Amino acid sequence: MQQFFQDPAPWPKPGWRRAAYGVIFGHETRAGLYFDLWLIAAILSSVAITLIDSVEAIHRRHAELLYALEWFFTLMFTAEYLLRLLIVEKPGRYARSAYGVIDLLAVLPTYLSLLIAGTQYLLVTRLLRILRVFRLLKLTRYVDESGLMIDALLRSRRKILVFVIFMLTLVTVFGALMYLIEGPDNGFTSIPMSMYWAIVTVATVGFGDIAPVTPVGRLVTSVLVLIGYGVIAVPTGIYTAELMNTLRASIDHRECRRCGLLGHLGDARYCRRCGERFSED
Repeated sequence: MQQFFQDPAPWPKPGWRRAAYGVIFGHETRAGLYFDLWLIAAILSSVAITLIDSVEAIHRRHAELLYALEWFFTLMFTAEYLLRLLIVEKPGRYARSAYGVIDLLAVLPTYLSLLIAGTQYLLVTRLLRILRVFRLLKLTRYVDESGLMIDALLRSRRKILVFVIFMLTLVTVFGALMYLIEGPDNGFTSIPMSMYWAIVTVATVGFGDIAPVTPVGRLVTSVLVLIGYGVIAVPTGIYTAELMNTLRASIDHRECRRCGLLGHLGDARYCRRCGERFSED
């Protein structure tokens, strides 16, 4: 996770690319800071235009203006994306990084709208570029902390997959059962439609668009609701257990020389009880 959000490449060799890199990718200089602030303002403005354009009354009145502004921001972000590819030492590495993927997604919807009408509203994905504010405000440590949560999710993927397979089997069986009990006359027109009802029921959502009418069907529904309450906490428990294991693995078990306390974070420089400084070895 941390590597995914790191800078795309080392600083280029001295020259115009290095100067441009310091402004576009850096934030320590005044120019870099102003560029990041301008970028955030442009992102918020473009997303606001997309939101406003979805209001029918405003769209009818200012469609041409909003369309022009949409393309203005798209072309501007496209030029910025191409410039980033041009100045880095390894363009492929930047393109595969988190910021590179997000920057590409920020311009694609407008071009796709030429082929598929309506995709321009996906421009709200530009809001993801606000992640750069973490770097601007020196909050990248929180991105690193979120990596622990993603690692725990990846480690529990097999258990969650087994749970998903079990749930799919469950809703298939109950869907077929309700199709036989209720039938098309009561809204259960097919097994897939009955499976949809089973998913809504086991998730305890209960939209009410399809409901059993017969006493046997209501009994089956009650059983499925109780099963839903019993299994809804399973994926949460799996993930929580794996997250605790991940947190334990990230803890340094060295002992403080002064007070003997164990269990410090891996990047801790001082004892959390007495303040003793840890040696670098």
